[in-house]
Amino acid sequence: MLSGFFNGLANKLRIILFIGAASLVMIASATTSAHSASKTILVLGDSLSAEYGLPRGTGWVALLQQRLQAEKINATITNASISGETTSGGKTRLPSLLKDQPDIVIIELGANDALRGLQLTTTESNLQDMISAAQKSKAKVLLVGMRIPPNYGRDYTEKFFGLYAALSKQNKTALVPFLLDGVANQPQLFQADRIHPIAQAHPIILNNVWSNLKPLLNVKTK
Repeated sequence: MLSGFFNGLANKLRIILFIGAASLVMIASATTSAHSASKTILVLGDSLSAEYGLPRGTGWVALLQQRLQAEKINATITNASISGETTSGGKTRLPSLLKDQPDIVIIELGANDALRGLQLTTTESNLQDMISAAQKSKAKVLLVGMRIPPNYGRDYTEKFFGLYAALSKQNKTALVPFLLDGVANQPQLFQADRIHPIAQAHPIILNNVWSNLKPLLNVKTK
């Protein structure tokens, strides 16, 4: 009888160990799946992100996709940038773009507002609405700051630049302080219009974006 008792106990222990091992496999599988799940990135920008005047595939957004692949980060990009886009246009287009539920939204808009001398309160309001809409859809936001030439006076120029940092702080978003940092002070890196960077400038632009984007992808920075 004792032999039968111990045999039965051994069988029960085998079953318990099997179930435990199976559970660990399922947990490990779920963890791996979570880490390998593809991230989706939406870029909502103007000509600086739409490869204006550049050969296709040489702008910073295309270079970003290449870097993601090189670093084996499972992420895809939708580039919804349009040359000449304003914050008003971006605000209008964003709701339909958010239907695809991107994980990260990069907002690179505002320069065309300022070049047209539009009211800063309007630009600020439109950017705020876009940030709010993206966050409401559960997306992380990377706001991209810009500077403009002092055509409309120092006060307007500085207040425009300050909008980005203020909105980022208020909404707790990631921020690229200045997209053209390291480029704006090098005339040779611009096209003939002196507004749009040439292809050789876009790796620098990508680096400005990358250092602030990578933490949002939940991967360690180097």
